[in-house]
Amino acid sequence: MMVSLLGLDPATYVPSSLHQPDRTFRETNCYVDLWIELLHAHGIVPESAMAFACAVDFEGDQWTFFKPPPQDLLQLHGVDVHEMQLYRRTQDHVVEQLNAGRSLTLEVDSFYLPDTASSTYHREHVKSSIAIESIDPDEHCLRYFHGTGYYELSGTDYLAVLRLDKPQGFSEDVLPPYAELVNFQAGPRLQGNELRQQAMECLRRQMAHRPRRNPWLAFGERLAEDLPVLLAGSDTDYHAYAFATVRQCGAAFEVARSFVQWAAPRNSAHCSTAIEALGRQVSGAKTLLFKLARRKVFDPGPAIAPLAADWNVTMNALEYLSVGIEGRAA
Repeated sequence: MMVSLLGLDPATYVPSSLHQPDRTFRETNCYVDLWIELLHAHGIVPESAMAFACAVDFEGDQWTFFKPPPQDLLQLHGVDVHEMQLYRRTQDHVVEQLNAGRSLTLEVDSFYLPDTASSTYHREHVKSSIAIESIDPDEHCLRYFHGTGYYELSGTDYLAVLRLDKPQGFSEDVLPPYAELVNFQAGPRLQGNELRQQAMECLRRQMAHRPRRNPWLAFGERLAEDLPVLLAGSDTDYHAYAFATVRQCGAAFEVARSFVQWAAPRNSAHCSTAIEALGRQVSGAKTLLFKLARRKVFDPGPAIAPLAADWNVTMNALEYLSVGIEGRAA
């Protein structure tokens, strides 16, 4: 029998507004995407937990692979998430935890995820993460959050994802996957103005640790160095580079913009300034993606300079909002 946490149906599930087609970067990264839908499915506005996207940095060879801090999820929504020890068959852990009202996030091979049919499904082995919502061990059926929605896999994909097609599960040179236990009943779930006030507190923590140097300037310098090698490389090299750099920061700034739109006062000039500057950075990241996709030599400087200026504008506005504003009424 199907063991289900929320009783959802992939055929009728409506994804979060953060995953609708009007988004510039509809997908962020596998971990943030699953949390967007996991929160949404539990009736929680995902934007409320996205303050962490405001302070991403360029880290030498990639932009921050941004993820929701566990302390924010617990503080805002009473959600406890921590690593889980897989010492039995993964399937058995999933059944027990779903029966107890808890979910799991699981690191898997997207080669076996049907929702990636346009990219990696039965084509390429790529690490990804899912959040499991339902399982039927007898029928070999699994329903999960991944990417922009809620999906189902079955048959040989089920056996492969849970490593049931291997006699020993995991061989000496293939380690068990990283898994997390997710408990939505670990504490109080904030609402209304109290939720916004605490979300702004999360923003204050992020601003205290924001990049010391403008990340767009750092990225522009590195892009100028990388561009000749990138243009001479393969399409695979380009896609990997684009995902780790401009696509990742573009998605982060779009999520950050949604957070500010939700959390900050509508009549605040600083709020409008931050939203507009973040939006220009989202558009700028998309433009850079197109430039890189053309595989032609170009000078990154003119494209980077206005984005760096907008980052400064954004940080100044967010600093004011995080220090001077206590949130708005629901």
